[in-house]
Amino acid sequence: MRGSLAFTGLVIIAVLAACALLAPFIAPHDPRAIDLAVGLRGSSAAHPMGCDDLGRDILSRLIWGTRASLIVGLVVVLVSMTIGTAVGALAGYAGGGVDSLLMRVVDILLAFPGILLAIAITGVLGPSFAHVILALSVLGWVGFARLVRGQVQSLRERDFVTAAKAIGAGPVRIVTRHILPEVMAPVMVQATFAMAGAILAESSLSFLGLGPQDVPTWGAMLSEGVDYLLFAPHLSTWPGIAVLVTVLAFNFVGDGLRDYFDVKAG
Repeated sequence: MRGSLAFTGLVIIAVLAACALLAPFIAPHDPRAIDLAVGLRGSSAAHPMGCDDLGRDILSRLIWGTRASLIVGLVVVLVSMTIGTAVGALAGYAGGGVDSLLMRVVDILLAFPGILLAIAITGVLGPSFAHVILALSVLGWVGFARLVRGQVQSLRERDFVTAAKAIGAGPVRIVTRHILPEVMAPVMVQATFAMAGAILAESSLSFLGLGPQDVPTWGAMLSEGVDYLLFAPHLSTWPGIAVLVTVLAFNFVGDGLRDYFDVKAG
């Protein structure tokens, strides 16, 4: 059952990636084109998912919104994974005062509610792709750091590390060539779940008007449809389904990777 769900998630992610890459070619209409004559109109041959209050095609805006969500999620995860892996490896291998200092920094950051801190950062800096990525990366790396630190601490006393030290390998070589490859399986599982969280967080910021402004986003589409829920629910239904399906797809793949690599939860 888990395997079939993971495969389903992979298929959905592949379709989403194709939509993001091919958006200019497969979107049936210009996502910014306004046609007030068809505003709030439901499904039709020309507009399979209907139109919003300005007559913009919802299907086209959903396809372009896929690109925004995946770009933000991917960049946030890559930045967070890189920083978190480096910090966690340093803390776990060095131990002592270095470990204590870095983990206190992590504890302080964890004391802040993630989404509230992201709202504060984007509210001060202004809504844009770069600021959303920065806001979500500020706390995104701490989960990776804690995970890698624990893994490195459990590996640094293993026989293969002792053997590497015996032949004169330095700390950097030991960590990068011998320890980190053993840590990558749980890190990849964490990255998959982090991708789902980043996409959901980006949609939340966009819903509040703090996401990218120059491209359609699923969160902004949800926000625009709130005033029309009673008589034009399709405005919010389709972007809501898009967020739900995307987050579930990444979670399904994460569960499948966790089972495949036999990564213990918690």
